[in-house]
Amino acid sequence: MMAPALPDPDTARLDALEREALHRALIERVEAAWRLCREVHPALPRPAVWLDLRGKSAGQAHFGRGGLRFNPVLLDENRRAFLVEVVPHEMAHWLVHHLEDGPRARPHGREWQTVMRSLFGLVPSTTHRFDTRRASPAPYRYRCACREHGFTARRHALARRGSRYRCRHCAQTLVYCDRSVFEKTV
Repeated sequence: MMAPALPDPDTARLDALEREALHRALIERVEAAWRLCREVHPALPRPAVWLDLRGKSAGQAHFGRGGLRFNPVLLDENRRAFLVEVVPHEMAHWLVHHLEDGPRARPHGREWQTVMRSLFGLVPSTTHRFDTRRASPAPYRYRCACREHGFTARRHALARRGSRYRCRHCAQTLVYCDRSVFEKTV
């Protein structure tokens, strides 16, 4: 495995950055990754960058919008890993999509893996290991026979309107625990 193609960010400097400066550092990293990708595909368009992704995903190549989306909460909590792993991951998707057969390529298929290894010098990994509790809060608690489940506001609203959800493990229908019940069990 070759050394990573993008320079290793200074962890102490990253930790000291305030929100706006951190967002600028992310954009600079995307720009550096884009310039590296242009060495193999000169016609590659520059992606727009948004920090509007929520939930458990760290990043997303959004071809319809023409750019890359990132999760600002996960960026703030995992600064170095985010710049070293997530930015190249999403930029590899961006590059592969813009190749001749790119739209037909599997998202984490051979082409994407080759870009991760050969261009970015990284081991291709399809998932991150970030703690997503703050990025994806699920404040509504539901129970089944075997465990407790956290629902987002959207899923809770659907359940209140009649949608039924079953546990994947015990197959029992999930039942809402109001806050007072939840607080007694914690």
